[in-house]
Amino acid sequence: MNNDILQSALADYFAPWVQALGLKVEAGSPESVLLRLPQNDQLSRVGGMLCGQAMMAAADSAMVLALIKHFGEFRPCTTVQQSTSFLKPLSGQDALIEARVTRAGKALAFGEIDIRGAADGKSVCRTSTTYALL
Repeated sequence: MNNDILQSALADYFAPWVQALGLKVEAGSPESVLLRLPQNDQLSRVGGMLCGQAMMAAADSAMVLALIKHFGEFRPCTTVQQSTSFLKPLSGQDALIEARVTRAGKALAFGEIDIRGAADGKSVCRTSTTYALL
């Protein structure tokens, strides 16, 4: 599945406010996708730090795209659990979001997401997720 199909899925399956994040599909492997979240003052808090809410939304969105890649098509799903650890602030650079499916069954899917600075490569956020496949 090519990156253009995954990019168009953002417009086809996600709410307008998620689309407003400006996520861009950068790359993909058989089990993962890599997105870029451009640095944006609208998503920053005091000191120019990317807010946690934006990181959590980007992580959740990236995992849905990883599931589309894993299954070869969109399958309706809903987030059951998302556990996020913020490791350090991110400011003054884009974020790279790498989502990887760790297991996908008939009813549930599990994944891990790493968010890191695009310029320095330092991990700033780790997320684990569980999805119900509908």
